[in-house]
Amino acid sequence: MSEFFDTLTIQWLAQSKLEVLAAIAAIVYLVLAAKENIWCWLFAFISTALYIYLFYEFSLISESILNVFYLVMAIYGWISWRHGNGLNDHKPIVFWTKKKHVLVIVMTALCVPVLGMITQKLGADYPYLDAFTTCFAVVATFMLVYKVFENWYYWLVIDVVSIYLYWLKGLNVTVLLFAIYVVLIFFGIRNWRKSYVLQQG
Repeated sequence: MSEFFDTLTIQWLAQSKLEVLAAIAAIVYLVLAAKENIWCWLFAFISTALYIYLFYEFSLISESILNVFYLVMAIYGWISWRHGNGLNDHKPIVFWTKKKHVLVIVMTALCVPVLGMITQKLGADYPYLDAFTTCFAVVATFMLVYKVFENWYYWLVIDVVSIYLYWLKGLNVTVLLFAIYVVLIFFGIRNWRKSYVLQQG
């Protein structure tokens, strides 16, 4: 463990300012998203713009493509949250049925090997693991935009797998970032649950 932190310290000092800025913006994004603060989408835009370049440099092609998607969704998320539900300026939190979750999970899982094969031909490292996090992150992002409560549980699985993927690639600063994400997910679950109770009146 001490070796990991020693390596992390060395990498942190050696990191480009771009990765440090991307990590900080990503943390601010998740904290604000947990608080249902619309400014989370601005920090999402900044972070993803930087990670598009960083992941491409480390041959994580699916992750780089995913961040292009995040960039677009940051704009869409801002617009969606800005207009609320059409009745007020606060978009309500919703829950999905178990049947809908099963359908979404099965359909998304079927996309993983397809993307994995494509990115493998493009020279991606760990193409199927990379494809798994990418495909499910697309779904989880839509869930967050539409304020589907269970998005947090999807992100929990995605982030844990991502930690392993980034560890394999030696991206220890990003490993630390996603470990912080995992902790913040529980903060998001608690805050959104409270908001949902208040929303029900």
